[in-house]
Amino acid sequence: MEENVKNQLDQLGNLIDAKLEKAYGQAVDSATGKADEMLKNEIKNLTEQFNSRIDAFEVSQKKQFESSTKKSFKAQLMDAIKNGAVDSMVKGQARSAQFEIKADMTGDADFSGEVIAAGRVDGIKYDPARAVHMRSILPQGTTASDVVCFVKESAYSDGTATKAEGATLGQSDFNLTASNAIVTKIGAYFRVSEEMLADAPAIASYISVRAGDKLMAQEDAQILNGNGTAPNLSGIITDSADFVTGSGGAFYQSVESANEFDVLVAALNQLALSEFQANYIILNPSDFHKILLLKDTQNNYLKDQVYAGLAPNFMGVNVIVNTAIAAGSFLVGNFAVGSQLWTRDNMSVEFYREDGTNVRDGFVTAVVKERIALTNYLPNAFVNGSFSTAKAALETA
Repeated sequence: MEENVKNQLDQLGNLIDAKLEKAYGQAVDSATGKADEMLKNEIKNLTEQFNSRIDAFEVSQKKQFESSTKKSFKAQLMDAIKNGAVDSMVKGQARSAQFEIKADMTGDADFSGEVIAAGRVDGIKYDPARAVHMRSILPQGTTASDVVCFVKESAYSDGTATKAEGATLGQSDFNLTASNAIVTKIGAYFRVSEEMLADAPAIASYISVRAGDKLMAQEDAQILNGNGTAPNLSGIITDSADFVTGSGGAFYQSVESANEFDVLVAALNQLALSEFQANYIILNPSDFHKILLLKDTQNNYLKDQVYAGLAPNFMGVNVIVNTAIAAGSFLVGNFAVGSQLWTRDNMSVEFYREDGTNVRDGFVTAVVKERIALTNYLPNAFVNGSFSTAKAALETA
């Protein structure tokens, strides 16, 4: 209670006490035992003043308490509406309403910094890696050298034929060519502060897993699309047979309203003419899902006629969906006999302090790397091409 208010109330209390004592004395002295009427009125007035001051003090204290209590934005908004802040607008007497919201809000107000500790989810979140990598569908071997050599037939002249008695047999001839596949290194490095490794225990595991995923993605790109110029691998698409688009193609200009399914069937036929049976079709996700949307003239999905099982499978041939092959392109082949992946050094993730100025700067270098080679034995075991060019070649003139 404030000191001046307390003094005022004490003075009023003393006056009331004095008047009461005086009234008691008058009542004792009076024959009727009653106090003087004027004195009674004075006591009444003083009592009312005392009560009034008490009420005023309580109201003042309540307002002071309410003004010092912080309210959320929602609470202040509700109070303003209850007190008629928008009544004129609701009644059509005004086109807008304006009222003040005090700045000292709590709870729902904006915080700067982490005022309230957030709940933490363990681990580091990142986009997924490819479900299937190219190495998983290729035969694999190991080498201790930096070059893998192999010999392949480059030409064959076949003189085999039936002969009459006494006739000279026909001569067959063939050419053998020695080919080399150079071992290539694929890798990357990261520089990570010592504090980051110490304060975020999961970071080493994250780098190991994530760097491995990225290396495998680059390996896919090299296996499929490497141009053969050092230090790149010579990729399968680079070495494989092109889809026959001229008159030599078995279905050249013979397909009405040619679509992507028709192209894949023609590619399988081209392989069959070379005595190869395809075991995989490689498609970009966009082309794969576009094929699933193809319909016949009765608006029935074509996939229902050729797509079997839960795993992607067209005409009995497994489909690998991989973003390493460009949209609009396709690769069909026998990956079991046509190519092989060789490993000189398996993929590894290593951490080094002794790199450049790491010791002085407080960094650690993480290195992910591998050394591999790719031998493409039989180019005719694969057929590659673009859907747009192939469809144009198949379309009836």
